Amino acid sequence: MVSFIAQWLVNAFGVLTAGYVVPGVSVASFYIALIVAVLLGALNLLVRPILVVLTLPVTLLTLGLFTFVINALLFWFLASFIQGFAVAGFFAAFFGALVVSAISFIGKHFIEVID
Repeated sequence: MVSFIAQWLVNAFGVLTAGYVVPGVSVASFYIALIVAVLLGALNLLVRPILVVLTLPVTLLTLGLFTFVINALLFWFLASFIQGFAVAGFFAAFFGALVVSAISFIGKHFIEVID
């Protein structure tokens, strides 16, 4: 349970970092970042596998790089219905999702070492 909460906080930190680093991504507060982290995790758990299977030929042709596009589209989609979280366009969503993924990846490895 502690590692779950720690990963949630790391993902929220990733969303906040994307808001500060990536032009075109804005996050109003840490509370909004926590909500975005939860909903992004839910979308990645429920919707992303379906999209990966549906776009499997394109994913195979691009050697898996199309999954970055799927992550960006989910990130951009999330901004469409959360007040206080805005993404200006596809490239902002792409780089924002990339920042969140990188911070989540690094944070996950630190949490595993500590746990």
